[in-house]
Amino acid sequence: MKKIRNFFLALGIIFSFVTLGCSKNNNTIVIYSCGEDYRNEYYLTELQKQFPEINFVLDYQGSGPAAAKLKAEGLSTEGDILLSWDYTYFDMLTDYLADMSYFDYSIYLDDMLVPSKKYVGEYRNSGAIVINTELLKEKGLAEPTSYEDLIKPEFKGLLSMPNPKSSGTGYMFLRNLTNVWGEDKAFAYFDKFAENIVQFTSSGSGPMNALVQKEAAVALGMTGQAVTMLNEGAPFKIVFFEEGAPCSLYGHAMTKKAESRANYDKIKEVFDYLVKVVTPACDALYFPEQVFKDKVFTLPNYPTNIPYGDMSNNTTAEKTRLLGKWMY
Repeated sequence: MKKIRNFFLALGIIFSFVTLGCSKNNNTIVIYSCGEDYRNEYYLTELQKQFPEINFVLDYQGSGPAAAKLKAEGLSTEGDILLSWDYTYFDMLTDYLADMSYFDYSIYLDDMLVPSKKYVGEYRNSGAIVINTELLKEKGLAEPTSYEDLIKPEFKGLLSMPNPKSSGTGYMFLRNLTNVWGEDKAFAYFDKFAENIVQFTSSGSGPMNALVQKEAAVALGMTGQAVTMLNEGAPFKIVFFEEGAPCSLYGHAMTKKAESRANYDKIKEVFDYLVKVVTPACDALYFPEQVFKDKVFTLPNYPTNIPYGDMSNNTTAEKTRLLGKWMY
């Protein structure tokens, strides 16, 4: 399965480079995605089934690089649809997003609502401490039960975490711990954490891949991705420390540039189908934490009653300020 996904993603990336180098036509819709490869595969497959006449081009980047790309391109962007972006990045880029005031936001839980009406909800992403139990056993180590355990000498070279500067998943751990502990203690902790880490990965998927490949024994990562790999046979255990599970909200948008394209009506039709039909089905498969008022999903091995941590003050300004202090 992993080889198939990587092959699919490689094809998508190569194809996007080729196509984006040419002029677009009315049969082409370009998607800028920050989602994992398996969800990109699902979204593209379902959209191609429903709209076989459309040439879909998916360009994947991590959250930070994707946001920088859109900001640099501005109103001249090739992108039409933005898939699986962190709410805080959308909030930074509202000048480049299409108006979504026509959309019926009443389908969402209150904390998923978007005052700007420039994007719509997709899924709720909690973070967890994910352990490769086989590797820990091989190393003769006890399972960690606190963040403090992770900075002990015996875990040196065994940790993985996404870089907050390039990954929304990484940032939500930083935000949570600064809220719970205070800024000084949180940054002092990550100074010690960095001494034990294999790598601060560029994307939220990186730590889970490191666990599978036994490059790391413990990762700070996405609950949903960990469950997907666990259900495919990975020797993972998912735990939450007393500080609670960090959490981020993700969504979809259309670019402002898309509004001026000759095929905007088709882009909008595709977008509405993506949001109302494909997204709930994808959530049910991979990220069942509730976002829709009338839809409740369950998934084998997915934790229930997740103890969400303090994610207050999760504003664009605060994110910019905290990331300015991040040194790794």
